[in-house]
Amino acid sequence: MAETVKTAGVLYIVSTPIGNLEDITLRALRVLKEADIIAAEDTRHTGLLLKHFDIKNRIVSYHDHNKERSGPRLIERLLQGENIAVVSDAGTPGISDPAFYLVRLAKENSITVSPVPGPSALISGLVVSGLPTDRFVFEGFLPVKKNRKTRLNNLAEEDRTIVLYESPYRLLKTLKDLKETLGNRKVAVCRELTKKFEEIVSSTLDEAFQYFSSKSVRGEFVLIIQGNKIKK
Repeated sequence: MAETVKTAGVLYIVSTPIGNLEDITLRALRVLKEADIIAAEDTRHTGLLLKHFDIKNRIVSYHDHNKERSGPRLIERLLQGENIAVVSDAGTPGISDPAFYLVRLAKENSITVSPVPGPSALISGLVVSGLPTDRFVFEGFLPVKKNRKTRLNNLAEEDRTIVLYESPYRLLKTLKDLKETLGNRKVAVCRELTKKFEEIVSSTLDEAFQYFSSKSVRGEFVLIIQGNKIKK
């Protein structure tokens, strides 16, 4: 009798809401229901999402601190024919989170990777910024210390619209550093996108610094900064 060859499963990269739960797609709900397991950056956070939509499925932990240990285990399950849905805390997995590492492992093992598109904080912020969207560069989070000045100096020469992520704890420092290095450019500071206290402040870097210095800084931020208009 011929030996049955197992077909590898599919790794689904599933986008989830960045705040407003109504933003989840019908396809995302179906994949989360039908996958053999869900690999989540934060199992508790994802558990609340699944509970809200009455989805009962097994969740395993996959995050930046265990990716080198958990990644190969997930690949082995995929090679055995299981389908796995990967989710981040919010938005599209692989954008400033460890899903990139798992996707790379899957590609190295000839495993099919399928995107389940949906919310993305960087695109949401960009399209409401009022700054050019035809050409932009996404820089994620700036380094906290090492190489921070080098990265900022490089951005000073960038003529495309610049998109950054930032936490509430470093927002003021980043606005100050950007102004000192790039000049007082236009910026859109997007806070808590799609959530109850969504706020989009379109101003200059100096005005944004003054505004957020006068209040308690809370929430997650997307910064969209005008590119360098000076042509050399």
